[in-house]
Order: sequence, then structure tokens, then C-alpha cells
Amino acid sequence: MFTGLIEEKGVVTGVQKATSGIIIAIKASIVIDGTTRGDSISVDGACQTVTATGADSFSVFASDITCNLTTLGDFKAGRVVNLERAMSALSRFGGHIVQGHVDGKGEIVSVKPDPNGVEISVSVAPGLSRYMVAKGSVAVDGISLTIVSIEDNVFTLYLIPETVSETTLPAKKVHDAVNIEVDILAKYVERMLQGSSLKEEEKRDSELARKLMEEGYM
Repeated sequence: MFTGLIEEKGVVTGVQKATSGIIIAIKASIVIDGTTRGDSISVDGACQTVTATGADSFSVFASDITCNLTTLGDFKAGRVVNLERAMSALSRFGGHIVQGHVDGKGEIVSVKPDPNGVEISVSVAPGLSRYMVAKGSVAVDGISLTIVSIEDNVFTLYLIPETVSETTLPAKKVHDAVNIEVDILAKYVERMLQGSSLKEEEKRDSELARKLMEEGYM
């Protein structure tokens, strides 16, 4: 599990085709500290398992499924990416619950810098926007962000100076793809409501069957 607070920006140094996926090598410094093979690192919001480490780099294997669902399939040498290690039991929870399970890709539709930060709007599929509300949380390329507003399937964010300097999002351009993970709490709420609806339907069906039996129709 992650918090969505990016620890550093890394640089992709190589992408190698492998059976059923690709091997991505990334140069980093902070997230290497204490990291060993088998540990989890969020790469632009996608939870990846470290397959090898070096003095200033690490590698991950991204499956074909991951490549199709996320932007990792488009990675090339030189790409700058957001990195975060999985949180420890003693970590401060400064962002929101981010699993590193990307729900889909969004598309940047506008980037508007101003003296204090950057306003960015992102278009997503209806299946993702249904989980979003103004002042709610969303992870974009692994960054925990607060939604300023949402209209139809486009949500707007405002990046403060810290986010501008410490993440890759301000460098995005219109039509660039980004990884989106909606708030897991919204999914749980939906599931619970679905469960309540099913129970109500079962209750109504049971009551109807009882009445039909009493009236001799069953």
C-alpha cells in the first residue's frame, strides 16, 4: 500500500522486451535505500515488484496486462517517472489510501500554469468518473491529489508548488496519458450499496413468494 506522496523522480534507463511483458530499468537514489528484490515500488502509480537492484538503479517486470492497462507500455529510455516505496507500519499517512492498482488511463485536456501553481484537467472514462466527487481523492500517476471540480467525465486538479517541483505531472502536455486510480473507499461504498439493494430485492421476492403460497398460487 502507498500514500500517494512521491518520494522522488526517477529516470528510465532502459526497456527490454521479455516473455509476456517488458523489463524496465530505472535510475533512482532515495527509493533504492533499503530496497531489495521482491519489494514493491510504485512507478507512475503502478505497483511493481523489484526484480533486481544496483547501486543507483532498480528493475521491474511489467506484464503485458500492466502494459495495456497503464502507461508503462509506452515507457522509453529517458522518461521521468514518479516513485514511491510501499509504506511501512511506522510511516506517516500523509496522502490517502493508494493501492498501486491502476484502474485505467486518463487524458490531459488542459494545463494552465499561474504564479502559484498549475491547474490541470483530465478526461476519464465514465466507469472511472462515477467514483469521483469534488474535494475527493484521486491518484494521478501515483500522486495523491484532491479533485477541485468534476463535470461529466472531466475532473480538474490544482497543483501546489510542492507538487509542481517534486512530481512529473506539471510537465505533462495536452493529450498525454496518465495513470488513474480512484479512491478505494468509493468502490467499497458502491459494493455495500449493491449488497443492500440485492438484499432488499431478495426480501421483496421472499415476501411475494410467501403471499402467493398463502393465496394458494404456489
